[in-house]
Amino acid sequence: MEKLTLSKLKEAIAGPYAAIRSVTRLEPAGGPSDKLFPPTFVKEGQSETKYAIEARRIAGREVKVVLLDSVASQANRMEEALLEAWRRRELDFPLVQVDFSKNEGLEDLEQISALQAPHRIADAILRDSVLAGQPFRHTDPGIAFTESSPNRATGMYRHCPTALVFGVWDSTGPKGGLGAKFQRCLTSEIVGLDAVTGVKTASRIDPLSIQRKAGPIFQKKGDPLDWTLSEKEAEKDKSGRSLPVKGGKEKGLPSAINHGNIPPSLDSEAGGVTVSEAVQTVVLSLAGLRRLRFPTDAQGRTLSSEVRPQVEGAARTALAALGLAAVVYLRENGFDLRSRCVLIGKEPLAFEVLSNDGAPPVKVGLDRRGAQALVAEAQGEARNLGLGWERGPINLEPAPRLVQLIRHSRDLLRAGEAEAEG
Repeated sequence: MEKLTLSKLKEAIAGPYAAIRSVTRLEPAGGPSDKLFPPTFVKEGQSETKYAIEARRIAGREVKVVLLDSVASQANRMEEALLEAWRRRELDFPLVQVDFSKNEGLEDLEQISALQAPHRIADAILRDSVLAGQPFRHTDPGIAFTESSPNRATGMYRHCPTALVFGVWDSTGPKGGLGAKFQRCLTSEIVGLDAVTGVKTASRIDPLSIQRKAGPIFQKKGDPLDWTLSEKEAEKDKSGRSLPVKGGKEKGLPSAINHGNIPPSLDSEAGGVTVSEAVQTVVLSLAGLRRLRFPTDAQGRTLSSEVRPQVEGAARTALAALGLAAVVYLRENGFDLRSRCVLIGKEPLAFEVLSNDGAPPVKVGLDRRGAQALVAEAQGEARNLGLGWERGPINLEPAPRLVQLIRHSRDLLRAGEAEAEG
């Protein structure tokens, strides 16, 4: 298998190629027959489980498929892999982040970057932060990103090229729903084939043998996290009645405060699955990258019609290299998707360059060192043509109102007054 070089990647970007694909077969770390636990969702309609299960046509037959890791989740994992590579100085690319480490009581948040925020560089965390005392959206990087669009992508490329790879919609900016929307150019999904659902057991034997009838148990007055058996010490409602403790569906029972036995039970709605194999499918859309246009260089100067095609090709190649590096680093990190859902590869990582005209795919390989070199060479060539990017980071500070909001929310959590999710 040939190694993917910069010249081959440039040829793919410029030539009649549609995408670069990787299809990798995986299996449970515990062995082919080990049970896996997919992500759960709220049941709707006639669903029998909390899993995303559907029929797909694969190799001429209808196959029952279960989602093991979604496109959005895979993107987050690849972004996390890129961030770790950036921190180790193995990859250089721009990074915008909010530094919470200097705010008393929020040091645990450390830095939250555009690679971690849910809406990337368009996220409210960055929007509600400041750079040199100015709201982020009012700074040069903020304005450059806000004014970016697929037809004028230089500003986004300079400050957050990863958003051009993974996609972003600037729906919370000054333009609202009319803010720039960049489609995903890199997608990845992991599914399990021939899914068979199982059951999960649950039980607990209390060594104290506390009985369900040992209550009622009340909320203790003045401390919502404590409990009491005495009605004199209990918190009262407006009518003067003692308030029972609550825990899940239980109210006033020992189980609401995690005492007592839990009878053995079966859960068939989220009882795990077994599969014939798992498959990760990665697609980097070269056609999507070619939709990105760069009419100006990094200094904002308009590119002449003579040099613009070469400069745009270099920028798209650098983005493609960054996306492929994300796939390589994700594979190196492994597929520990969640508890009892650890997958391992059954074959080496390989890529196929797909033609637009149905020609046989061109198979190429790329490892960690190759990915590092590819990103460095590609962005170096783009820099020489006037579209360079800086490693950064651009360090923002949370605005005082954001700090106040976080602290107030944490106070509510500590007081046991947090709202239930969903």
